[in-house]
Amino acid sequence: MSAIIHRPAGRGHAYRPSLAQRLPVHPVADDPIRLGALTPASTEELHVEVEVDGVATELRASPGPLVEVEDGDRGDGGHLAAAAAAGEDVGDALAWHVDLGSFPAGTRLAYRWRTGDRTSRWERCVVASWETGGGALTVDTSDGAAVADRLIGGSLRWLIADGQVLRARFSLRLHPDEHLVGLGERFHALDQRGWRVDTKVFEQYKHQHTRTYLPVPFLLVVGAGPVWGLHVDTTRRCWWDLGASDPDLLTVEVACDPDADTPEVVLRSYAAGAPAGVLSAFWRRSGHPVPAPSWALRPWISGNEWNTQERVVREVSRSLDEGIPVGVLVIEAWADEATFTCFRDAAYDPHPDGAAHRLEDFTFPADGAWPDPVGMVEWLHEQDVKVLLWQIPLLPEGVDDPQLRHDREALVTRGFAVAEEDGTPYRNRGWWFPGALLPDLTDPDCVQWWIDKRRYLVEQLGIDGFKTDGGEHAWGDELRYGDGSRGDVTNDRYPNLYAGAYHRLLEEGGRDGVTFSRAGSTGAGAVPCHWAGDEDSTWDAYRAAIAAGLTAGVSGVVYWGWDHGGFSGEIPSAELYLRTAAQACFSPIMQYHAEYNHHRQPNRDRTPWNIAERTGDARVVATYRRLAVLRERLVDEIDRQARRGLEVGLPLMRALCLAWPDDAEIWHWPQQYLLGDDLLVAPVTEPGVDRWTMYVPGDRWIDPWTSAVHTGPATVELAAPLDQPPVLVRATASERLLPLFAGLPDGSNGSGSPT
Repeated sequence: MSAIIHRPAGRGHAYRPSLAQRLPVHPVADDPIRLGALTPASTEELHVEVEVDGVATELRASPGPLVEVEDGDRGDGGHLAAAAAAGEDVGDALAWHVDLGSFPAGTRLAYRWRTGDRTSRWERCVVASWETGGGALTVDTSDGAAVADRLIGGSLRWLIADGQVLRARFSLRLHPDEHLVGLGERFHALDQRGWRVDTKVFEQYKHQHTRTYLPVPFLLVVGAGPVWGLHVDTTRRCWWDLGASDPDLLTVEVACDPDADTPEVVLRSYAAGAPAGVLSAFWRRSGHPVPAPSWALRPWISGNEWNTQERVVREVSRSLDEGIPVGVLVIEAWADEATFTCFRDAAYDPHPDGAAHRLEDFTFPADGAWPDPVGMVEWLHEQDVKVLLWQIPLLPEGVDDPQLRHDREALVTRGFAVAEEDGTPYRNRGWWFPGALLPDLTDPDCVQWWIDKRRYLVEQLGIDGFKTDGGEHAWGDELRYGDGSRGDVTNDRYPNLYAGAYHRLLEEGGRDGVTFSRAGSTGAGAVPCHWAGDEDSTWDAYRAAIAAGLTAGVSGVVYWGWDHGGFSGEIPSAELYLRTAAQACFSPIMQYHAEYNHHRQPNRDRTPWNIAERTGDARVVATYRRLAVLRERLVDEIDRQARRGLEVGLPLMRALCLAWPDDAEIWHWPQQYLLGDDLLVAPVTEPGVDRWTMYVPGDRWIDPWTSAVHTGPATVELAAPLDQPPVLVRATASERLLPLFAGLPDGSNGSGSPT
């Protein structure tokens, strides 16, 4: 490093300020301003020349970071944890900071850094203030909700700096009994009331809490009165104070188009008398969820260390030999870790122009990792197992691969890369694949080029879908896309564009396939399926996953699952593994998966036989077999319920408030839910219990394990052995559903109290 580095807007990290930025990026009247910079390690002093409304002064900077940040989770030994926690890589550069103080609205600031005879460029800003005018708030009540009556008079304000409108802010009145559900996939709570969150796509590696891969600026408001919905119709970032500052107010801030003379914020409200009507109206406007093929509802299996054909065949064969059905296999570690289009060890001639390869261009060495991928896929299909391959929407940096080098050159020279404000290619600023190039999937020519390079996998190899991992890599409001949009608009659109490109590839290849994404935004349900991202093997992560599934469903994500039992770190206990497997059996998608652990021993695979071997618990395989067979029997029912829900406006995994919005008691049972219309699920989310208390809402229900009849509303205590998860069948559906629970494989090894 030979220069002073200062970037006023920072890297674009949504939550962690950069070491060399202005804080805040847009100074506001009477709030303190702090500046950060990086210099060469040899720098002994750093000064800031400041002009305040033309009056010059000079301040001496102090060594040290702009703000202190906590290191993340480094301790589980996984291949991602240390990278996720590491923060900003600045080499041996020195960090400096200086406090400018606070200033009145309209103050014009100019500053530059100086050390010796070196200076940075002048940066300028005007201190903003919240004003009563500046933009237009359009309230669309065409679907019936009188949300305008809830707007607090005088609450509408516009944050303006030198005539540029940066944000809007307004408040709505909340009734005391109202609950707020939605805002995308939320891990911290089902009811968002009392919290502060934002709607921003972000890759939070584990421990998501109030952050999310999949935000949706939509709320379902449920109380004693009519149910209604609120949608801030934008892909820009929003900040939500959901009764945290004032329990009677919902306050929303919305980022505005800084280039618009009079920016418009569109607020849509929906009221249809019932939750299904509200959700249906929202889905129609925002991108209606579509059905996934029924095979996606069968049991899924995966492991990040299954990186050879031999290992894949061995794991699938073991499952089938154990009598544990497999419907879907995700192969993550299949590719060359460079192009992500070619099998590892495959021999081929690189295409200097970045053009697509076909299957006949490859030779697969007999002693390689994947000696016969065609035969492998054929064998898997003969076993009635569908196959998904892992993907990432990046071209990595620092990997010595001829085809990757050509692909990066093609992406840049053809103008297919997401760009910086100055037109140069954007390079990933995040911790995962740092420096990688990002394809511009708003550009139809780029989309065509990208999917053509993967076309042989679908058309010639017969792949059934793709695990579309990532998608959260675009950081910075200033980025430029081929459709003319900026990063503030399209960064959060990107995950849906990414999954949509692969759905197009599957459709063109004649496959009734799916993607499996962790990131998304409004309308994500139109490109199924999704999973909850990276989770630890803990009871806390288990409970958080249930909240994530329920809030995702309200937000339009119907085909959802998680890596039951967790995928990262040390394996779960046998009890946690089986409790989560039971919950996943009654989720839209049932899947286990394990993080890469460098093939170290002991093995951290989440297969039932490895959990049994590692824990010494003989119950695991028998109980998992029983649950997986039950899941297989339920597939047709789950498929019917999913499709019916799409018709009427209900997700598959349903928070109780969607069926009983007038029952105040349900809010004391936030982890219970319906799977479809007729299965009432009460996951066991605490260790060391063999009985479980559940709430039975109105109607008659039958315990499929004991035939006991329960009439709600009531609270009941059920026996909860590991192989008989607490679930009730609606009495009117008993003739159809109870036979599915009869004659299951012996789960006696899974019965009894946890140990």
